[in-house]
Amino acid sequence: MPRRNDLSDIAAFLAVARERNFTRAASQLGVTQSALSHTIRGLEERLGLRLLTRSTRSVAPTEAGERLIESVGLHFEEIEAGIAALGSLRDRPSGTVRITASDHAIDSLLWPKLQPVLKQYPEIKVELIVDYGFTDIVAERYDAGVRYGEAIAKEMIAVRIGPDAEIGIVGSPDYLKGRDPPRHPQDLLAHNCINMRMPTYGGLYAWEFDKAGQSVNVRVEGQLVFNGIQQIRQAALDGFGLAYIPLDIVQPDINAGRLVRVLSDWCEPFTGFHLYYPSRRQASPAFVAVVDALRHRVR
Repeated sequence: MPRRNDLSDIAAFLAVARERNFTRAASQLGVTQSALSHTIRGLEERLGLRLLTRSTRSVAPTEAGERLIESVGLHFEEIEAGIAALGSLRDRPSGTVRITASDHAIDSLLWPKLQPVLKQYPEIKVELIVDYGFTDIVAERYDAGVRYGEAIAKEMIAVRIGPDAEIGIVGSPDYLKGRDPPRHPQDLLAHNCINMRMPTYGGLYAWEFDKAGQSVNVRVEGQLVFNGIQQIRQAALDGFGLAYIPLDIVQPDINAGRLVRVLSDWCEPFTGFHLYYPSRRQASPAFVAVVDALRHRVR
């Protein structure tokens, strides 16, 4: 039977695991470092498991610690967010929230979800910056960023804001006329493909495919390179080649016959957009309101 104070002790463990440092975690929790160390030792003794590996310079979760983080970490984050949201009822949200995201994420998720909260709290100001790179949100002084869940660093807190996503490989009927449609990702090397240049590394994005556990990356060639999704869609509509693009963007074009999808059996769904940020501690009421508005809720 777990002790009543196990919950607070687990919260202390999660703080240390997140910060990878007893001193910083103790400062956030408002306790002494020795008291925090005593709390963690007591929790490990009660569980009969070592949760943290300690050295003179670093702290890291053990395998048991990682399993505890995976099983309860998200629930604790939701509890903290709920408590913070209650606090926002006391202090009317105001101030600026800066978020970096792709134009696709902004158009399809952020802007539709933020409109109600901006109308409810006119004192909140939101700055949405389009960026396809892996921006360092701390260095660039953003409050949060948006990425697909699989691309988020472990040290970041991630809040799911959208459903699972899927990529579509599409071309116009005019482009595909007289050409053999690709049956395997490697067949794309014989096609004119519309590329995207990633600003973070300056290279062209390698098209990624998955089928029944088999992963294939293909560096395609083509006449055109863009750094924006809408331009890639338009080039595909104009018959300049095959495009690798989020399916929800081109589904209306597919339904209308303006674009034809290929390689659908190689494009499995993957984790959708997440809002990510370094820490929920000391979050402003405005930020709490924005996160709550963006949170994905399964209907």
